[in-house]
This record gives sequence, structure tokens and C-alpha cells, in this order.
Amino acid sequence: QVQLVESGGGLVQAGGSLRLSCILSGRTFSSYTMNWLRQAPGKEREFVAATSKIGGYTYYADSVKGRFTISRDNAKNTVYLQMNSLKPEDTAVYYCAADPATWGVRIGATSYDYWGQGTQVTVSS
Repeated sequence: QVQLVESGGGLVQAGGSLRLSCILSGRTFSSYTMNWLRQAPGKEREFVAATSKIGGYTYYADSVKGRFTISRDNAKNTVYLQMNSLKPEDTAVYYCAADPATWGVRIGATSYDYWGQGTQVTVSS
């Protein structure tokens, strides 16, 4: 059974940075495309970023492009989300999700089989 655990959330001022981490256990990490999504109060879940199984490809939502960077370390079973130039509208619970599908098949999706518990990111103005 795949288990995902996120960490690294917190409170930061606008313009600041945070780095989120997500560790996968229970299965082979490199078998999964890894995704970050977020959900703000009262809003629908939103895709943020994805990285392919070996990390050679990445994809970002327009709202975070140029500010966020997704990366992965397959030796550590960990995917990261470096968030720079944070804005108040980035405030949300951030989730990582694992997808066994081939890169490009479900890119940008918001529904996956495996999710972490989420980590809160709050950006103050």
C-alpha cells in the first residue's frame, strides 16, 4: 500500500519561500509520476505541478510557473516543491499525489488514487 507523508508547510510573509517535501513508502517510488495539488478554503482542488517518474519532465499550472519548482530524489523516495515569491493567494493545504500512469496520460489531473494528508501553507500579506 502506498503511503505519502508531506512536510514543510507553515506561515510565511508574501514574497517569502517555503520548501515542501513528500516521502513515499510501501512501493517503488520511481514507478510513480508525482504531483502536487492544493486546496484553499471554499475552493476546488487545484493542480500545481508534476514530475515524471525519473524526473526528466515537469509541468506546472500557469498560476505558479516561474515561482515554484518541483523536483524528486528517487534515492530518498522524496518529491519536493520549492515555492518562491509566495503570494497570499497561494494559501492552501498542499497535497502530494502519486500516479502510476505514463507521463502525459493524466497530466494536470486532480484525481489520483494515492494522496498524502496535506500540509498547510499560509502566506500573509
